[in-house]
Amino acid sequence: MIPAVSIPKIILDTDPGGDDIFAFLWVQSLVKQGLAELIAITATAGNVSARKTFSNASQILNLVGAPTIEVGRGVSLNSNDIEDAAHIHGNDGMGNLSKTLPPPTHDYETARCSDEIFIDKLNAMPGEITLVAIGPLNNLAAAEKKSPGILKKAKEVVIMGGAFFCPGNVTPHAEFNIWFNSEAADIVLASRDDVVIMPLDVTRNLIFTREMAQVINPINSEDDTSKFMNHLCEFMITTAIAYRETNGVQGFLVHDAATIGYLFYPETLLMQRARVCVETKGEWTRGQTLIDRRNRAKQSANAWVALQVDSTGFFTRFVEDLKTLKVV
Repeated sequence: MIPAVSIPKIILDTDPGGDDIFAFLWVQSLVKQGLAELIAITATAGNVSARKTFSNASQILNLVGAPTIEVGRGVSLNSNDIEDAAHIHGNDGMGNLSKTLPPPTHDYETARCSDEIFIDKLNAMPGEITLVAIGPLNNLAAAEKKSPGILKKAKEVVIMGGAFFCPGNVTPHAEFNIWFNSEAADIVLASRDDVVIMPLDVTRNLIFTREMAQVINPINSEDDTSKFMNHLCEFMITTAIAYRETNGVQGFLVHDAATIGYLFYPETLLMQRARVCVETKGEWTRGQTLIDRRNRAKQSANAWVALQVDSTGFFTRFVEDLKTLKVV
């Protein structure tokens, strides 16, 4: 048993979201093994609306038997014109499976705003909490604006976002989480000098296949979590194939799980120190993430960027951990 003092404390900022849910479940499997402590879930608008992501987070916590964990509601956004990703994740964000799950028990109307949770928890436990942000960075940026310097009180800030030396997935140049609120991403990257970034450059190598799902959860499994994972996997594979995300491979990309791989299995990733900038104004390039690779002296770095992943090693760990969620 790992001493309690060394167990990572995590706040998961998320917009569930199919691949978000698999990252969420991976965290919970590590909690179940005594390897992590989940302090709170902070829901954010992104794949679907903030109200839906809040409800989804509550339902997943109830599914895995963790209903007492606090869920924060996403901060309000100034624009209603931003397109979500319901076409990928289903109208409810969960492959249209929300009615098959336990109902939400957290109350959206009375829940604390996510930025308030960040400020409260980081002030109470400075240097102890890792913020794992796997959706648009609305909540983190709001906390930083409300309480300047608050993100420096996190042990680490790990985000899934960006596309550096590969095409984007929402425009030719931009990845969804950064594009959705590029100003928020710019604020977060300016908040400290060691933001950890899992971009499309690595996550496009993380194709979770039907065969992997069946290793975790046999088709005839009667466990509720297993059935949900199998059904969600099938939905996500269908949309991934339809949108040509996996070059014909029967699987889907678990982008957000890369953040958890970094935290608990860092040997599977190759990182580069870099100065990362975000385009916030371009008509055609809004949300693009940039690294200057010219042979000249650079400004001080502000990030660690993952550029290579051992996908075989990653999925070996991912699959074995998710097996622990099954009810024996």
